[in-house]
Amino acid sequence: MAIERIPVLLWKEPTGLFTAALVEDEQNNAAFGSSADEALSALQDWLLWTQKNEDWNFPHSELKNPRLVWFHVQVRPEYRLRTRRFPCDEQVKLPVAFVVGKNASGLTLCIAPMLSLRFSCHEEDQIKDLASHYVREQLAGLPPAAIARFFPPQDVHLEEIMVKAPSRAPKTRHVVQLHTLPIVAEPLTEKRSKISSRAFGREAEVADIVRRLREDRANVLVVGESGTGKTSLLIAAAREIERDARKDPARDKEQGNLPPMFWQTSGSRVIAGMRYLGQWEQRCEAMLAELAEIDGVLCADSLIEMLRVGGFDAGDSVGAFLLPFLQHRELRMVAECSPAELAAVRRLLPGFVESFQVVPLEQFSGGAAIKVLDQVAAANKQNLRVEYDAQLPALVYRLHKRFLPQAAFPGAATEFLNSLFERAGTTKSRELGQSDALRKFIEQTGLPELFLRDELPLDESEIREELALEVIGQDVAVAAAAGVLTSFKAGVNDPSRPIGVLLFCGPTGVGKTELSKAISHYLFGHGAAKDRLIRLDMSEYGPGSAERLFSAPDGEPSDLIRKLRAQPFCVLLLDEIEKAGPEVFDVLMGAFDEGRLTDRFGRTTSLQSALIVMTSNLGARSGGSLGFGAARAPDYEAEAMAYFRPEFFNRIDAVVAFSPLSRHVVLEIARKELHEVAQREGMVRANLTLEYSPELVEHVAKEGFDAQYGARPLQRAIERLVVAPLARWLVSHKTRNATVKVGVKDGAVAIS
Repeated sequence: MAIERIPVLLWKEPTGLFTAALVEDEQNNAAFGSSADEALSALQDWLLWTQKNEDWNFPHSELKNPRLVWFHVQVRPEYRLRTRRFPCDEQVKLPVAFVVGKNASGLTLCIAPMLSLRFSCHEEDQIKDLASHYVREQLAGLPPAAIARFFPPQDVHLEEIMVKAPSRAPKTRHVVQLHTLPIVAEPLTEKRSKISSRAFGREAEVADIVRRLREDRANVLVVGESGTGKTSLLIAAAREIERDARKDPARDKEQGNLPPMFWQTSGSRVIAGMRYLGQWEQRCEAMLAELAEIDGVLCADSLIEMLRVGGFDAGDSVGAFLLPFLQHRELRMVAECSPAELAAVRRLLPGFVESFQVVPLEQFSGGAAIKVLDQVAAANKQNLRVEYDAQLPALVYRLHKRFLPQAAFPGAATEFLNSLFERAGTTKSRELGQSDALRKFIEQTGLPELFLRDELPLDESEIREELALEVIGQDVAVAAAAGVLTSFKAGVNDPSRPIGVLLFCGPTGVGKTELSKAISHYLFGHGAAKDRLIRLDMSEYGPGSAERLFSAPDGEPSDLIRKLRAQPFCVLLLDEIEKAGPEVFDVLMGAFDEGRLTDRFGRTTSLQSALIVMTSNLGARSGGSLGFGAARAPDYEAEAMAYFRPEFFNRIDAVVAFSPLSRHVVLEIARKELHEVAQREGMVRANLTLEYSPELVEHVAKEGFDAQYGARPLQRAIERLVVAPLARWLVSHKTRNATVKVGVKDGAVAIS
């Protein structure tokens, strides 16, 4: 048995007797004597008897280097009459004797035996404030006579008794039982992690996080853009701390098999399944109790999400519930967020961030980023036995830096490189080349190889010709769009803004939407997803509807946000932009200028890889034409400048004017639409060739064009005049492998 020093508080009673009380005994065992030595001896005899007969009840001491500290606490007595309270006018200054020392885990332990009061804290400069708080809480509601009984005697000393303590062997088999934590969280270090979760190039940052968690026992908030490696950094730090804890023989003896220390959760997971008032708060209290038992750390993968769930606003959220525990150091927590989310947290719940030590995390760039990608590739090579081109990491870096400027390094690039190696391993390939990276990037973004390879030249006239095949008779508009795409190919566009912000102005039905579709197909139509046009009818976003751009009625991300996150490479078409509300214009100004949409919770959605097209009919009626024939051309730019605020108009790259359709253009559009009828599935499956006469083209153009709506009714006319009769004829004749001629006879469509 080891010799143990048991701290004892000794004082002289007004009667002349001496009392010796154990400082750390929750049962308040004490001994009395006519002298100090007699009281101490009696208490020592009791300890020896307990050691021999009830060793399980022996009061082991946790305090190291205990000392006696006095605090004077202002307490306000109260009288009670049934349910009413009557506070006294004057406060009582009560001296309280505290025994203060450190426990085995490094916490400062404070005990007031005369008040049966005990608490712990991390920092010694907090002792006085916490002592005052707990004393007032202990004595709340007591009348003056009851408080008077707690006034200590004048002569109080801290002594110690040395006894042979019984072995703690029965406690070595103690296994902590966790019930709530596994439901609301999962061990951070036991997550299935890929090579990308290793914190390549972050050795100094990992050591800093470990020091803050181990030595300062601080709450840590890692701040960085998405993709900078925040999660990987925290996992690496948690693994190092848990590895050292498993090697600590003293801790192993006390707790046996150690459970994980770091538990990752989210606000939504904490409140999942909690239907009634107060349920999730009780779950949080159980979770905190289990974390305290294992000296655990709560990890939040999204700090802002903690403020979004649990109540109607941040003031009654999960984060607000945890705030007092963070401030009193009763909970240790690590979390991560972006700079925009950090600003939102400060605004939504003041004081929350101040409970953390903020660690900024910068993204890699240049040579450092390529070095990290080299390490990732080397690790994949070793694990998957796949060789790779030495220039592959540099190519992956260039593609992401050039075409995904919003993606911070090394996140998206590392994920891309890992997926390349995984695909090679699945297909049993033994080598990865630059062509493999280009093919996958084309599949992911839809960009043509012509844009990805700088050594391939591009003539702007080729773009104009390609777009003119889809949009007939709008040479000026096609040239403007081709200029934007040429700038993107040359890499001279501003990487912090969208690829382009264009305002298409002109009458209805002259090809504004068709040109948007043609741009989308030409620029992003080469990958797995062919349709990369996202269209919004801005007449649905009138005054007061700006929030609908970000979130649906149920609080989840809006349809626009989901599509932009799924397909950042797209053409965003804002139809009839002049009908949007003033608040929507304010939101769009930020999107045009910074290339991203940011909601009130600081969550951002990038538009830096998107081309934004707005359509408008502003000025279309001022030129004297409604979409057909020649007339004085309206000044669309002047009309737009007069309608939009200067700060909004100045963020538009170009105002693209669409001219009314001439007779020749309408005929060309009719021929194009009839040609597309010949490419439909039923015609191809039956191996039929469609021939149409010039008279049919004239007939369709005459019937399908409207001066007010331009060429828009043309497709309906073709469906009514050509497709419907053609379908009836094909069904009745069951013709295959033939040429079908469609013409006009006596003012009606004739088929043979």
